[in-house]
Amino acid sequence: MSKMFMVRSGEGNYLFEQNREKSIITIGWNKLGDLSNVKSFDEIKKMMLRCYPDSKPQTSAMNAGQVNRFVNLVHPSDYIITYCSEQRIYLVGKDKGEYKYDENLTDYFHSRKVEWIDSVKRDDLTIKTKNALGSIATVFEISEDAKKEVLSVLEHKTPLISKKGETVIETDNSTDELKGDLEEKSHEFIKDKVMDLSWDEMQELMAAILRAMNFKTKVSKKGSDRGKDIIASPDGLGLENPRIFVEVKHRDGAMGAPEIRSFIGGLREGCKGLYVSTGGFTKEARYEAERSVIPLTLIDSDDLVDLIVEYYDNFDPEGRSLISLKKIYWPM
Repeated sequence: MSKMFMVRSGEGNYLFEQNREKSIITIGWNKLGDLSNVKSFDEIKKMMLRCYPDSKPQTSAMNAGQVNRFVNLVHPSDYIITYCSEQRIYLVGKDKGEYKYDENLTDYFHSRKVEWIDSVKRDDLTIKTKNALGSIATVFEISEDAKKEVLSVLEHKTPLISKKGETVIETDNSTDELKGDLEEKSHEFIKDKVMDLSWDEMQELMAAILRAMNFKTKVSKKGSDRGKDIIASPDGLGLENPRIFVEVKHRDGAMGAPEIRSFIGGLREGCKGLYVSTGGFTKEARYEAERSVIPLTLIDSDDLVDLIVEYYDNFDPEGRSLISLKKIYWPM
């Protein structure tokens, strides 16, 4: 029976697009070199200890297990799944049985050939399956139930929508690993809440974040913003600096360079801009923002969650009514 393995390629899965275009999946630990002829966990563990001497023995053993899983335990026709947090999709494919160490790849040189089939939206999965896919481990096997659900949605059957209040947390023997696992899952579940908001609510949420940062805000009425959904300033009138003009886009699909150029064109000297897009931004859009002579910051859904977590203690009742969170204390 075919198994399914989650493989995370880089922090934030930043190699997602490269891997999709090249029909591969990649992991790091490049110092180990080519492992084509290394067939045992024990041998990889010894190599890991030798190549990464600063790592704790427990960490080395855990990393060796992930590398061994990637090199030796994934078989042809096993399913590979990987996640893009910006697009909120899981890419699903079938392994072609070809491991290769390729130094011509970007950053991560251990690779496997994959025939990518299609993608599954995170919002189409139940909370239980989201949890099963949420470990921060680089390579891990997906449970049979989660695999069946992913494949069911992949085959364009009825999406299995999450049930409110349903929570399943799979534990780990390592305290540090568990902490990171919970932080990763928490980030994604907060993002789920954010993505469920309406456009009006998203606009109010961004205004609440700015108020939590000690700005006063003026939110435009729908249809009357002229490219400026929110104006934030110390006095709330836009008379005192800094004056921040905010555009909010809450939709599927990344914002491109034309939208960024249009927004920049509406700003004046002395202003600062924030462009919020829960669908993310294209590379060209980010380039336009970087070369803008007017200070401009782009905020995607991950940035939005980071801001919520950082400033939530300062949220006013209006902000907390949009996103309700509970603080969890963790022993140091």
